[in-house]
Amino acid sequence: QVQLVESGGGLVQAGGSLRLSCAAFGMPFGSYAMGWFRQAPGKEREFVAAISRSGGNIYYADSVKGRFTISRDNAKNTVYLQMNSLKPEDTAIYYCAARIHSSGTYVFTGASGINYWGKGTLVTVSS
Repeated sequence: QVQLVESGGGLVQAGGSLRLSCAAFGMPFGSYAMGWFRQAPGKEREFVAAISRSGGNIYYADSVKGRFTISRDNAKNTVYLQMNSLKPEDTAIYYCAARIHSSGTYVFTGASGINYWGKGTLVTVSS
């Protein structure tokens, strides 16, 4: 049974940092492009960042570019999201996502085709 388990969320003041982790179980992690989405209260889920199977290709939403960094450790079956210079508008539930793909350089930029989702971790940024 495939599971994506997020951790690292919490309450932080504006300007602060958090590091989210997503551990994958029951899947060949290296065969999946990985990424993060978020959903703020009253809003639709939106793409945040994604990373290719090899880690060589990365894509960010404009709203987080320069502040967030996605990375992965295939030996630990884990993907990370380092979030710096956090803003109140970053407040949301953050979801880990996985999409299988034959290309090691493929990186997704939206929710279409996502195979697995985590249950999410809440990030709250206070002003």
